Amino acid sequence: MGSTPQPRRGNTRQRIQDVALDLFAEQGYEKTSLREIAEQLGVTKAALYYHFKTKEDILNSIFEDLNRPVEELIAWGKEQPRTLETKREILVRYSKALSVAAPLFRFMQENQATVRDLSIGHTIKHRVIALVDLIKEPDAPLTDQVRCFTALFAMHAGMLALRDVEGDPEEKRKAALEVAVELVTRAHDPGPAA
Repeated sequence: MGSTPQPRRGNTRQRIQDVALDLFAEQGYEKTSLREIAEQLGVTKAALYYHFKTKEDILNSIFEDLNRPVEELIAWGKEQPRTLETKREILVRYSKALSVAAPLFRFMQENQATVRDLSIGHTIKHRVIALVDLIKEPDAPLTDQVRCFTALFAMHAGMLALRDVEGDPEEKRKAALEVAVELVTRAHDPGPAA
Protein backbone atom coordinates (compact mmCIF):
# COMPACT_ATOMS: atom_id res chain seq x y z
CA MET A 1 0.00 0.00 0.00
CA GLY A 2 1.46 3.37 -1.05
CA SER A 3 1.39 6.48 1.08
CA THR A 4 -1.53 8.77 0.42
CA PRO A 5 -0.56 12.07 -1.15
CA GLN A 6 -0.72 15.08 1.14
CA PRO A 7 -3.13 17.86 0.23
CA ARG A 8 -1.34 20.47 -1.87
CA ARG A 9 -3.09 23.45 -0.26
CA GLY A 10 -1.74 25.10 2.85
CA ASN A 11 1.58 23.25 3.02
CA THR A 12 4.26 25.93 2.40
CA ARG A 13 6.80 23.46 1.01
CA GLN A 14 4.26 22.14 -1.51
CA ARG A 15 3.07 25.63 -2.41
CA ILE A 16 6.69 26.56 -3.18
CA GLN A 17 7.01 23.46 -5.37
CA ASP A 18 3.78 24.20 -7.25
CA VAL A 19 4.64 27.86 -7.91
CA ALA A 20 8.22 27.05 -8.88
CA LEU A 21 7.14 24.33 -11.31
CA ASP A 22 4.62 26.70 -12.92
CA LEU A 23 7.30 29.38 -13.31
CA PHE A 24 9.90 26.88 -14.57
CA ALA A 25 7.44 25.61 -17.20
CA GLU A 26 6.26 29.10 -18.14
CA GLN A 27 9.56 30.97 -18.47
CA GLY A 28 12.20 28.24 -18.28
CA TYR A 29 14.30 26.94 -15.40
CA GLU A 30 17.32 29.14 -16.14
CA LYS A 31 15.29 32.36 -16.37
CA THR A 32 13.41 31.81 -13.09
CA SER A 33 14.99 33.23 -9.94
CA LEU A 34 14.36 32.38 -6.30
CA ARG A 35 13.32 36.01 -5.87
CA GLU A 36 10.55 35.59 -8.47
CA ILE A 37 9.34 32.41 -6.77
CA ALA A 38 9.25 34.21 -3.40
CA GLU A 39 7.39 37.19 -4.93
CA GLN A 40 4.82 34.92 -6.60
CA LEU A 41 4.21 33.25 -3.23
CA GLY A 42 4.10 36.57 -1.36
CA VAL A 43 6.91 35.55 1.01
CA THR A 44 10.42 36.85 1.64
CA LYS A 45 13.45 35.20 0.13
CA ALA A 46 14.49 34.30 3.69
CA ALA A 47 11.20 32.39 4.15
CA LEU A 48 11.89 30.54 0.90
CA TYR A 49 15.47 29.74 2.04
CA TYR A 50 14.04 28.14 5.16
CA HIS A 51 12.63 25.38 2.92
CA PHE A 52 14.98 25.40 -0.09
CA LYS A 53 18.46 26.86 -0.62
CA THR A 54 18.53 26.63 -4.44
CA LYS A 55 16.28 26.16 -7.46
CA GLU A 56 17.81 22.71 -7.90
CA ASP A 57 16.74 21.83 -4.34
CA ILE A 58 13.17 22.76 -5.26
CA LEU A 59 13.27 20.78 -8.50
CA ASN A 60 14.82 17.74 -6.80
CA SER A 61 12.14 17.79 -4.10
CA ILE A 62 9.35 17.96 -6.72
CA PHE A 63 10.95 15.10 -8.60
CA GLU A 64 11.33 12.95 -5.48
CA ASP A 65 7.76 13.58 -4.30
CA LEU A 66 6.16 12.88 -7.67
CA ASN A 67 8.36 9.90 -8.46
CA ARG A 68 8.14 8.13 -5.11
CA PRO A 69 5.36 5.90 -6.55
CA VAL A 70 7.79 4.81 -9.30
CA GLU A 71 10.41 3.85 -6.70
CA GLU A 72 7.74 1.89 -4.79
CA LEU A 73 6.63 0.23 -8.04
CA ILE A 74 10.19 -0.88 -8.86
CA ALA A 75 10.62 -2.32 -5.35
CA TRP A 76 7.25 -4.10 -5.63
CA GLY A 77 8.06 -5.43 -9.12
CA LYS A 78 11.34 -6.95 -7.97
CA GLU A 79 9.43 -9.08 -5.43
CA GLN A 80 6.88 -10.41 -7.95
CA PRO A 81 7.04 -13.46 -10.22
CA ARG A 82 8.02 -12.55 -13.78
CA THR A 83 4.59 -13.32 -15.23
CA LEU A 84 2.71 -11.48 -17.93
CA GLU A 85 0.14 -10.43 -15.30
CA THR A 86 2.90 -8.82 -13.20
CA LYS A 87 4.27 -7.01 -16.24
CA ARG A 88 0.82 -5.68 -17.13
CA GLU A 89 0.29 -4.52 -13.54
CA ILE A 90 3.66 -2.70 -13.64
CA LEU A 91 2.54 -0.89 -16.80
CA VAL A 92 -0.85 0.03 -15.30
CA ARG A 93 0.76 1.39 -12.13
CA TYR A 94 3.44 3.24 -14.08
CA SER A 95 0.80 4.82 -16.30
CA LYS A 96 -1.03 6.12 -13.22
CA ALA A 97 2.21 7.42 -11.69
CA LEU A 98 2.99 9.27 -14.94
CA SER A 99 -0.46 10.81 -14.91
CA VAL A 100 0.07 12.22 -11.40
CA ALA A 101 3.52 13.52 -12.39
CA ALA A 102 2.32 15.11 -15.66
CA PRO A 103 3.33 18.71 -14.74
CA LEU A 104 6.88 17.59 -13.96
CA PHE A 105 7.15 15.61 -17.21
CA ARG A 106 5.94 18.63 -19.20
CA PHE A 107 8.62 20.75 -17.53
CA MET A 108 11.27 18.10 -18.28
CA GLN A 109 10.22 17.90 -21.93
CA GLU A 110 10.50 21.68 -22.33
CA ASN A 111 13.80 21.92 -20.41
CA GLN A 112 15.66 18.82 -21.59
CA ALA A 113 19.15 20.37 -21.59
CA THR A 114 18.70 21.64 -18.02
CA VAL A 115 17.34 18.31 -16.80
CA ARG A 116 20.24 16.45 -18.42
CA ASP A 117 22.71 18.65 -16.53
CA LEU A 118 20.97 18.21 -13.17
CA SER A 119 21.14 15.12 -10.96
CA ILE A 120 17.54 14.16 -11.77
CA GLY A 121 18.48 13.42 -15.39
CA HIS A 122 20.77 10.61 -14.23
CA THR A 123 18.11 9.26 -11.83
CA ILE A 124 15.40 9.23 -14.52
CA LYS A 125 17.61 7.20 -16.86
CA HIS A 126 18.27 4.59 -14.15
CA ARG A 127 14.59 4.34 -13.21
CA VAL A 128 13.60 3.71 -16.83
CA ILE A 129 16.26 1.00 -17.12
CA ALA A 130 15.04 -0.59 -13.85
CA LEU A 131 11.46 -0.64 -15.17
CA VAL A 132 12.53 -2.16 -18.48
CA ASP A 133 14.42 -4.86 -16.58
CA LEU A 134 11.15 -5.74 -14.79
CA ILE A 135 9.08 -6.07 -17.97
CA LYS A 136 11.57 -7.85 -20.24
CA GLU A 137 12.84 -11.38 -19.96
CA PRO A 138 16.48 -11.64 -18.78
CA ASP A 139 17.57 -13.38 -22.00
CA ALA A 140 15.24 -11.42 -24.32
CA PRO A 141 16.39 -11.06 -27.92
CA LEU A 142 17.15 -7.52 -29.03
CA THR A 143 13.79 -7.04 -30.79
CA ASP A 144 11.92 -7.87 -27.57
CA GLN A 145 14.18 -5.54 -25.57
CA VAL A 146 13.27 -2.80 -28.07
CA ARG A 147 9.58 -3.64 -27.61
CA CYS A 148 9.91 -3.20 -23.83
CA PHE A 149 11.76 0.13 -24.08
CA THR A 150 9.22 1.28 -26.67
CA ALA A 151 6.36 0.33 -24.34
CA LEU A 152 7.62 2.81 -21.72
CA PHE A 153 8.30 5.49 -24.33
CA ALA A 154 4.76 4.98 -25.69
CA MET A 155 3.42 5.90 -22.26
CA HIS A 156 5.72 8.95 -22.09
CA ALA A 157 4.57 9.96 -25.57
CA GLY A 158 0.98 9.53 -24.42
CA MET A 159 1.61 12.33 -21.93
CA LEU A 160 3.78 14.59 -24.04
CA ALA A 161 3.36 14.08 -27.77
CA LEU A 162 -0.39 13.50 -27.59
CA ARG A 163 -0.92 16.66 -25.54
CA ASP A 164 -1.77 18.61 -28.70
CA VAL A 165 -4.01 15.87 -30.13
CA GLU A 166 -7.74 16.38 -29.65
CA GLY A 167 -9.33 14.24 -26.98
CA ASP A 168 -9.70 13.49 -23.32
CA PRO A 169 -6.36 13.17 -21.45
CA GLU A 170 -7.57 10.02 -19.67
CA GLU A 171 -8.53 8.40 -23.00
CA LYS A 172 -5.08 9.25 -24.40
CA ARG A 173 -3.43 7.73 -21.31
CA LYS A 174 -5.47 4.55 -21.74
CA ALA A 175 -4.64 4.34 -25.45
CA ALA A 176 -0.90 4.67 -24.75
CA LEU A 177 -1.20 2.06 -22.00
CA GLU A 178 -2.99 -0.32 -24.38
CA VAL A 179 -0.14 0.01 -26.92
CA ALA A 180 2.44 -0.54 -24.15
CA VAL A 181 0.64 -3.68 -22.95
CA GLU A 182 0.49 -5.03 -26.52
CA LEU A 183 4.25 -4.52 -26.96
CA VAL A 184 5.14 -6.18 -23.65
CA THR A 185 2.70 -9.04 -24.29
CA ARG A 186 4.37 -9.65 -27.66
CA ALA A 187 7.83 -9.52 -26.06
CA HIS A 188 6.74 -11.88 -23.26
CA ASP A 189 5.39 -14.50 -25.66
CA PRO A 190 6.79 -13.79 -29.10
CA GLY A 191 5.29 -16.92 -30.64
CA PRO A 192 6.99 -18.87 -33.42
CA ALA A 193 10.15 -17.33 -34.83
CA ALA A 194 9.67 -15.59 -38.15
